[in-house]
Amino acid sequence: MIKLSPSILASNMMHLEDEIKIFEKMKVPYIHIDVMDGLFVPNFSFGTVAIKNIRKATDMVLDVHLMVYDPIKNIKIFCQCGADIISFHFEATNKPLKAIEYIKKYGKKACITINPSTMAGAVLPYLDSVDQVLVMGVVPGFGGQGLIPETLNKVRKIRAYADSHNIDLDIEIDGGILPENLKNVLEAGANVIVGGSAIYKDYKLEENIENLYKIIREYEQE
Repeated sequence: MIKLSPSILASNMMHLEDEIKIFEKMKVPYIHIDVMDGLFVPNFSFGTVAIKNIRKATDMVLDVHLMVYDPIKNIKIFCQCGADIISFHFEATNKPLKAIEYIKKYGKKACITINPSTMAGAVLPYLDSVDQVLVMGVVPGFGGQGLIPETLNKVRKIRAYADSHNIDLDIEIDGGILPENLKNVLEAGANVIVGGSAIYKDYKLEENIENLYKIIREYEQE
């Protein structure tokens, strides 16, 4: 199943609750929430208070992306504040299996993330332990970047490995996804699509979401 996950890093925070209502109306299943510590990436973003408030406002799946060093020490608090999926970076810990186990201990879905500079092979040993892999299509930390085309090769390799080993796996891609390249992204094997600019362009949320869903429907009918 192909799912949209709007990145609220691109949102107008003064109107976030209204935006969430639009997502619900358009049957968008996920909200993508970036957590940045200013160290792993040179920026700061949402924290636990924001996630708690978003959790109170919706039953949508909260897809929380930890762009932080030593994610293990942060997992418990983000699970407790309402996250449904916890993504951590392979590059941010030397104990990925422990991070996965810790996420699942709290009954959440575990996602391992790789940066554009990390090879797909780095996460293959963990595919049977996680629910999702997040492939960064851009260097993490800033919105509005263009998709690095080579990152789609990682999606292809991860999807091929999962399929050949009968692993039920969601593959998420984040960064630079636009209507113009969405079909290529889907063909590569991604099925969870993070959208920032593609959804928030000109602040025409309903129109932009419907445009993305139209491309998804056309792809599924081919």
